[in-house]
Amino acid sequence: MSATPPPVLLVLGDEELLAARAVAAVGAAVKKAEPGAEVRECEASSLTAGELATLTSPSLFGGRQAVVVRNAQDAKKDLAAALLAYAAAPAPDVCLVLTHAGGNKGKALADGLQKAGVEVTRAAKITKPRERVAFVRDEVRSLGGRCPEDAADALVGAIGNDLRELASACAQLVADTDGRLTVEVVNRYYQGRAEVSGFTVADAAMVGDVPGALEALRWALSIGVDPVPIADALADGVRTVSRVAGTRGNPYQLASKLGMPAWKIERAQRMARGWSPDGLAVAMHAAATANAEVKGGAEDRGYALERAILTVARARR
Repeated sequence: MSATPPPVLLVLGDEELLAARAVAAVGAAVKKAEPGAEVRECEASSLTAGELATLTSPSLFGGRQAVVVRNAQDAKKDLAAALLAYAAAPAPDVCLVLTHAGGNKGKALADGLQKAGVEVTRAAKITKPRERVAFVRDEVRSLGGRCPEDAADALVGAIGNDLRELASACAQLVADTDGRLTVEVVNRYYQGRAEVSGFTVADAAMVGDVPGALEALRWALSIGVDPVPIADALADGVRTVSRVAGTRGNPYQLASKLGMPAWKIERAQRMARGWSPDGLAVAMHAAATANAEVKGGAEDRGYALERAILTVARARR
């Protein structure tokens, strides 16, 4: 995408990270051009043609604005027709962003928009190993670092195929090193990461699976996973569920309000079932205590984590 926001942008594909970045880039570009610009989001499944007309009407106060319509493949016939008509003659001060999963559903709309000449950002899932390696190298380069192919391959092997986790790992490595990644650096940071991670432990604890959480923890520690990221993951899990608990609505609509990606909100909403406010308070205290003990050089950091896991899992009950 160019530095100037396009009148209409179609984000085509079902890779959440790439789609989210494309949408965020438009919002940032619009706000850079005009700091007071408004970015409004809605779901295609619940949007009507009339509401689209209202959203894309020029503001009475002037200035640019952005409208994000998510999951355009779910648009009903009247909305799809309105979107195609709008793409043919977009408003001058509005940037309309449409996300589309790219499958057969709603294909006529996606094809019509492309025939209309709208700008397209591809966000298809990366399925080939070489493409994942290329993604890691590009990610590190964009962060100001350097990553040869063998180091990128080692990171993919350690982290797995999830682009969100790969991107997070790239950012962590660049921040913690001089930006020059090697196989040795990757192995040192992510020894055993492919088998289990702090998030594996935290997810099990947050759903009350004590045996699963303890087994994952002991295995992680036995293969050399550092206790600090495990404690961080546990604290992040409790904090995320606490923020999401009690919220209702579509994860995409809540994303901007909570400042969290939609996929994380959706997962936390599932985990929040069975938690009470009192239970979450107990869990937050336990996670904070474990974090302090692990980072403060507790005599037995593994025991500190086990105790926290038991407390968190029991608090859910």
